Order: sequence, then structure tokens, then C-alpha cells
Amino acid sequence: MGWIKDGEFIKARYLGQEVSGTVESSRVKYGGEVQYTVTLDIPVQFPWRREPSCRVLINQSELIG
Repeated sequence: MGWIKDGEFIKARYLGQEVSGTVESSRVKYGGEVQYTVTLDIPVQFPWRREPSCRVLINQSELIG
């Protein structure tokens, strides 16, 4: 299975919270780590933001399963 996961459903641990959603895009960051732009199924509320986050950047190392 390749590193490009565009359109796939994923689960990840993001800033201590379990999140899930659909991958919008995949990229290789400077240094070689893979990162995904993910549209979340359920928006996540963080204490430092007024509005819930609907989109997050997930590193490949944060993926669950």
C-alpha cells in the first residue's frame, strides 16, 4: 500500500484526540515525512480556537491502524 491516501477514510491521534475523516491531499514534507490534509467527520474543538476545526494536517506517524 502506497503513501498516497487521497480520498481514503483514516483514523488518527491528533493533539491527544482521536479523529477520523477523509484525506483531501497527501504530500511529502521537507525531510521526508508524509503529511495528509484531512476533512474531519466530526469537527474538533480546541481550547485556543473559538470555532471547531473541520480540517487538520495529520502526519503519517499519527495514523491509527
